[in-house]
Amino acid sequence: MTIGLDANTQAFQEPQDGKITAPAIPSDAWRMRHQQRKVHEIPTGLDAAWHYAAGVFTQWIPRRKIYLRHAAAVQVAKGKIKNLTDDRLREQLTEISILFRRRREQLADRIRAAALICEASKRIVGQDPYKVQIAGGLALADGCLLEMATGEGKSLTATIPAILVGWQGRGIHIITVNDYLAARDAQQFAALYKFCGLSVDYVAQEMDPMRRKKAYLAHITYCTNKEVCADYLRDRLSAAPDNAPNGAAQSSADQLRQRQTQRELYFAIVDEADSILIDEAVTPLIISGAEGNAEEIECYRQAHQIADQLMEKRDFSAVARRRLIELTARGKEKISELRQGRAGVWVSQRRAEELIVQAVTARYFYTLGKQYVIQENKVVIVDEFTGRLMPDRQWRDGLHQIVEAREGVEVRTAKETLARLSFQRFFMLYKSLAGMSGTMAEVRRELWHIYRRPLVILPTHRPCIRRKLGLRIFAGEEDKLAAVVAEIGRVHSLGRPLLIGTRSVDASEKLSQRLTALGLPHHVLNAVRHAQEAQIIAAAGKAGCITVATNMAGRGTDIRLDAEAQKAGGLHVVATECHEAGRVDRQLAGRAGRQGDPGSSIIFVSMTDQLVQTYAAILARLSARMGKKGNLLSGLLGHLAVYWSQVRASWASHVQRKAVARADRWLDESLSFASENQ
Repeated sequence: MTIGLDANTQAFQEPQDGKITAPAIPSDAWRMRHQQRKVHEIPTGLDAAWHYAAGVFTQWIPRRKIYLRHAAAVQVAKGKIKNLTDDRLREQLTEISILFRRRREQLADRIRAAALICEASKRIVGQDPYKVQIAGGLALADGCLLEMATGEGKSLTATIPAILVGWQGRGIHIITVNDYLAARDAQQFAALYKFCGLSVDYVAQEMDPMRRKKAYLAHITYCTNKEVCADYLRDRLSAAPDNAPNGAAQSSADQLRQRQTQRELYFAIVDEADSILIDEAVTPLIISGAEGNAEEIECYRQAHQIADQLMEKRDFSAVARRRLIELTARGKEKISELRQGRAGVWVSQRRAEELIVQAVTARYFYTLGKQYVIQENKVVIVDEFTGRLMPDRQWRDGLHQIVEAREGVEVRTAKETLARLSFQRFFMLYKSLAGMSGTMAEVRRELWHIYRRPLVILPTHRPCIRRKLGLRIFAGEEDKLAAVVAEIGRVHSLGRPLLIGTRSVDASEKLSQRLTALGLPHHVLNAVRHAQEAQIIAAAGKAGCITVATNMAGRGTDIRLDAEAQKAGGLHVVATECHEAGRVDRQLAGRAGRQGDPGSSIIFVSMTDQLVQTYAAILARLSARMGKKGNLLSGLLGHLAVYWSQVRASWASHVQRKAVARADRWLDESLSFASENQ
């Protein structure tokens, strides 16, 4: 049994012609797990309009002022207990935890409890939460989503709600973006949790089932979204009658409990919530069984060869912004001719067309160094939002195998899908959900619409003095890269550290080659060179340090400046291309100017960038043409092209996420119907 993340978002479409394409998942397991927690449905039609109006109304509630006022009260209460001995402090923590266990706490109790936790944090881990962190912790404990600027200390903020909810004894999951952060935070705050009478553990990819079960039995469990969702799917499969021990038709409650790893999904705090709840929401996690027919391998190779014989516009049309290939009538006729005399899937015209469409999709929209890399003679997917490798992830419907055939590596046969669940649907299973990130304001409406969670935007602890230098627009890629290298050389000569953000592995490597040719020492951090990620980012704030990185540098680890770097002007962030979501650009820029540090950010864009060409090609051509003639309108059109590209790209992603929600709902309804008729 293997686990993977399905990256082919195009596959999420509602059934056509009454054909059910959903994986065969044991209906009893589905029913059993869904009885544990009924998922609220995402409203549609008039209900959606009413729900949207309710969301607008909830945003009028001054939560920011309320939680900051409560945080001020916590600080006052903390001043009254600072002279307590450690033993007396522990006794008071034990006493007040009983109120939370019995769910009898009032606002005054929550304020006193938060004060005791802050005092314990100051003594045990040497970190005294400041007002904004306290306000954030109280908001998270109430199930809110929280926007806190990068570098404001979200890890410490999460300890407050973790303890308040942990006292209830039903378990709390703190979701991080990778195993390293899960282990780091669990170990860093273990002494604090123990002082407050709670146990803590973490889940990592290499852990065996018994070790995982022990971690989930702790009061507080740190884990990644992939691991917690995978364990949930495993438990669902283990609950199926077919998997019962000794071939029994139905397991007893005790036997079922022994086989399952997790307990109930009660409360989750999601770090980098915009990335996990929005960007990765369209990515379902899949558990696969035995490998399929090895004879399929030759079909994938043949599909790649046939696709190379088709011509764009004559045999098919390509819609870049949707990664969609549509065959023309002539193209279908050509496929019909080319499949003659072939066995296997080629016997069916419809299946042959589907396979060729995947092959053409791979050729046009999946590029080495951007969507994937080659490691150990295998195609490894690169997450386009985080820049991280996804070694256990495969594209579906033969797309992954066709890419392997094109690259000349070993073609691995597709595997049978045993269970599948999108992250969007999974996080809706929790009884209560909270999350935090530095960039969520742009998607606050969608977060309310899907998860029914209000957003609280908190101020920074110290005023942000980062200088935003805006966009610099160029007609072509070469002019842009020359300007980027010149900017790096200029700022490096001042002794300031630089963080250069790229959108792909390929782009980071090409920029690295240019810097090497100029004799500029630097570090590269991308999906291929990620072994020393934490160390590279930790050193990125040293004077004169140059770090070239993909999106993976924007999450999880602070860049702290040394004294020389602060005197020189702080960290300078250079983005070499805009991202599809403007908040990702804001996340990268937020690496500079943390906690009142000096810093600056700038974005370089060319009218030949893939984003602009995909969503605003006409505006890009006009801007480039006018720029050559020295027309002042060129810059205005360039800014408009970038803005319009990001608006259209964000809307396209939103539409994809709605399609995923419809597919999940259809799966539930279909499986429920099937189980009722068995």
